[in-house]
Amino acid sequence: MNTGVPQIFSERRRRARYRRALARQKRPEAARWLLEAMAEDIVERLGFLRWEGETALISGLGSEAVAAALGRPPPGPPLDFTEPIPGSPYDLIVSLGELDTVNDLPGALIHLHHALAPGGLLLASFLGAGSLPRLRRAMLAADGDRPAARIHPQIEGRAASGLLQRAGFMRQVVDEHPVTARYPIVYRLIADLRDQAQGSVLADQALMLDRRGRERAHRAFADVADGDGKTCERFEIITITAWKD
Repeated sequence: MNTGVPQIFSERRRRARYRRALARQKRPEAARWLLEAMAEDIVERLGFLRWEGETALISGLGSEAVAAALGRPPPGPPLDFTEPIPGSPYDLIVSLGELDTVNDLPGALIHLHHALAPGGLLLASFLGAGSLPRLRRAMLAADGDRPAARIHPQIEGRAASGLLQRAGFMRQVVDEHPVTARYPIVYRLIADLRDQAQGSVLADQALMLDRRGRERAHRAFADVADGDGKTCERFEIITITAWKD
């Protein structure tokens, strides 16, 4: 671990979140739509690029669809970006829903660059800046005069492009596209996030909300509902396409 890097996220909590979400995905009613949106986009990009490499590393909850499309075995556990990536070099690395909870993102991108063979392709998708504005509002209202850190800091697309250049990628495309979903109550949104390994993994874990805090969160979320009583939440998906020359 690089002790000079602020420890915003907990690696232990990140791995625990993945295991819990993996178990939750076994339920037929589990939310999958965000995972499916990311995976479908990656599969489309691979088809458009006509990727024909030999070695591939695929990681992240929901990436099973990417592996199946490429005729590869199911992906393993989440990548550990604090160390060099084993098994390299790869012609392709796919990462879904991982890079937004890495403490040392510049270092992680350097590890990914080193793990690619010359001409190798990196495809990564995650939630970026602009995501979850309604949930953020509800959590601020829940905490009242003493707000706690409950929502992750988010990566902007322009910043991601600059970090890719710094890591050594000579060609990169950073796309952003929004996905929206509507919820009758804020706790249904939170359940969907947990199903899809998008819950909090902040190192400084906030105290659980008490009854009054939960009521304030519910009211704040309901206050911005549409006429039918459902609130529209925004998810800004960032997808990175980058090559190693």
